[in-house]
Amino acid sequence: MKKEEFDVLNSLYNGSMGRAGCTYDIDRTKSLENVEIYNNLVKAGYISKETGSLTQTGLDALEPYRVNNAVILAAGASTRFIPLSLEQPKGLFEVKGERLIERQIKQLQDAGIRNITVVLGYKKEMFYYLEDKYGVRFVINDTFNIKNNIESLYLARKELKNTYICVSDSYYIENPFNQFEYETFYSAYYGNESTDEVYARADENGRITEINKDIKDGYVLMGHSFWNKEFSKRFIDVAAQVRESGKYNNCYWELLVKDYINELPAIYLKEYKCGNIFEFDYFDELRKFDSQYLGHTHSEIIRNIKLVFRCDEEDIVDFRNVSEGMTNTSFIFKIDGVDYIYRHPGDGTESIINRRNEKKSLVMAKEIGVDPTYIYADVNEGWKISVFIPEFREPDYESFEDSRKILAVLRKLHKAPLTADYGMKPWEDALDMEKLLEKKDSTCFVKYEQLRNRIGELYKKTIGDGIKKCFCHGDTYKPNWMIKPDGEVILIDWEYSGYSDPGIDVGYYVVDAMYDFDRAEEFIKEYLQEDYNETTRFHYMAYVAIIAYYWFVWAMYRESCGANMGEALDNWKEMAVRYSDYLLG
Repeated sequence: MKKEEFDVLNSLYNGSMGRAGCTYDIDRTKSLENVEIYNNLVKAGYISKETGSLTQTGLDALEPYRVNNAVILAAGASTRFIPLSLEQPKGLFEVKGERLIERQIKQLQDAGIRNITVVLGYKKEMFYYLEDKYGVRFVINDTFNIKNNIESLYLARKELKNTYICVSDSYYIENPFNQFEYETFYSAYYGNESTDEVYARADENGRITEINKDIKDGYVLMGHSFWNKEFSKRFIDVAAQVRESGKYNNCYWELLVKDYINELPAIYLKEYKCGNIFEFDYFDELRKFDSQYLGHTHSEIIRNIKLVFRCDEEDIVDFRNVSEGMTNTSFIFKIDGVDYIYRHPGDGTESIINRRNEKKSLVMAKEIGVDPTYIYADVNEGWKISVFIPEFREPDYESFEDSRKILAVLRKLHKAPLTADYGMKPWEDALDMEKLLEKKDSTCFVKYEQLRNRIGELYKKTIGDGIKKCFCHGDTYKPNWMIKPDGEVILIDWEYSGYSDPGIDVGYYVVDAMYDFDRAEEFIKEYLQEDYNETTRFHYMAYVAIIAYYWFVWAMYRESCGANMGEALDNWKEMAVRYSDYLLG
């Protein structure tokens, strides 16, 4: 069947279902105005000459084009949509009185698409009510935090037939879905402005020939797509081929199509009017579309900021994501022209971090001038607000001049007349975290028993050697240091601070820098200065191994909570092994 013939029959079908005009593509009226095509379909028996309606023959002709189902991608964390995405997935945002994913499910069902699968990952439990409410099914992507939606589609591969591929955060002014679709397509509108979206170009037949984010003008790919069985099968074949390499882990599926455009079956543009399809990538975009988000966002995070600064919600603007840290997620916002940073606690941190103690440390660090950025910290929920420092650099591990700068601050901190009834005990704390892990997997530390014993032996050798406890930071790797253009050095993030062994602060910098023994000794000697001797040397070198082991166990615990610690976990284990072997032989 020719596309023009399909368009006529499909429009008549929609009309018979009370959905006249529901195709909504730009050229839909052209085929209806082509009398010759219409008359030919009447002669072929597809359309009744008497009533102008579809005949059974016409319905049978449409059947090969029936949409079997829909897959809605909803696994991602939408990190660009902070702060709201920290509290719930974007697909569950309420826009103009409807949750985004619910509006889309209802539009699919109104078009006759009842078989709907939703791929979940981030905060998946918040979507579970949809099963009872709408009868949808779920596929779970547990690697959503390290892989993008190509993996989601691969996991849903058994569902891919003649299938709509949707994203949970699309908002359609008019229902774009149909019971029948002629060809594989991606919805798009023509644009010539710079956006964060993916652009495409097509040949004279509408077949996509190029996909790129760097195109200055062209068709903006946005919203849903439709894959026929041939395209679905070939896409999954390609995804399977590249899956193990990890090359596309951080890519959207469009970029796989881009790279294999000549090997995949044809995919066409389906043009819609600009302003019919919306995707909200940033909070400020949603505020422009739905005015309720100006004054009342239903966000506890926005409410927290509002109460601290005694301002209105609309005064809080210009949200920007900060790359997720190892423990928490943070974002920048602006009030009255001043930038601030909000720290949102990571999952599982409530078991290993005492927020009340952290707040005490922040106050003391500000009083002695080591961290002047502190504004407010909540001891119950763990969030924190600080002044954002726009211009600074981290210390260079290879620069001994930078080492002198940060060690001067550590000496100032360690000599300050500060005390606390809390603080890190890296050996004991590591054992406590091991117990938390063993509740989940009783055998998880069997293969590390020898390393644990050697770290315990090193710890015993440091007891009673004369090194006194003092107020410490506890997490001295370079992302927590700021060297400003004027030379001022600031030490931030005091979650692991308290009255502890100073070897923790010195040792962890060595660990993260992965210094060899000579570099470590040079660093320790610079810190100790006139106090350097064989006893102090052994103590601080031992704490390199001890604190490395602590962070190794901590990383295992964080991964058990769903975080991805990457190569850091292996680096910490390596440093614990290397330095314990060096000192114990």
